[in-house]
Amino acid sequence: MGSVLRKSAKNPGTFLSELAPYTGVLFKERMREQFAALCYRIRRDRGIFEVLLVTSRESGRWIIPKGWPITGKKPHEVAAIEAFEEAGVRGKAKKKPFGYFTYLKMFDNGERVPCCVQVHLLNVEEMSDVFHEKGQRISEWVSCVEAARRVREPELKGLFLSMQRTLLS
Repeated sequence: MGSVLRKSAKNPGTFLSELAPYTGVLFKERMREQFAALCYRIRRDRGIFEVLLVTSRESGRWIIPKGWPITGKKPHEVAAIEAFEEAGVRGKAKKKPFGYFTYLKMFDNGERVPCCVQVHLLNVEEMSDVFHEKGQRISEWVSCVEAARRVREPELKGLFLSMQRTLLS
């Protein structure tokens, strides 16, 4: 896993070149929708701002908590549910999306489907040691710049860097 992550971080073209064979899928298939939480906190003790990354269960790549729509739940509510299930964090998710990113979701059967992920900011107020996917993922608090370095999706990188620019304003 580590060598794959390092290779992608050093060569940003890697992700896009991996997408190239699937351009037909991207333009012909129905885009599936997911909702994500970009979780953040301000460490008052250290005076720093951090964002939360988790690893995917399948590939171990760095991502943000995300999931499929849930009947009867609004997008920002789904984002908050996913943040707790995947990382054990609770907080208030913003109703208005912060942004979007796209990626190809790979299922266990090898099928790949294009997904558009609506991202909601979630101000983390509480962390729990007991949550559904504990032990299935690794989570880490990092700077926006470090998060942008670790994730593969170019649009998600852009969201982290946009957040960093907003903080510096």
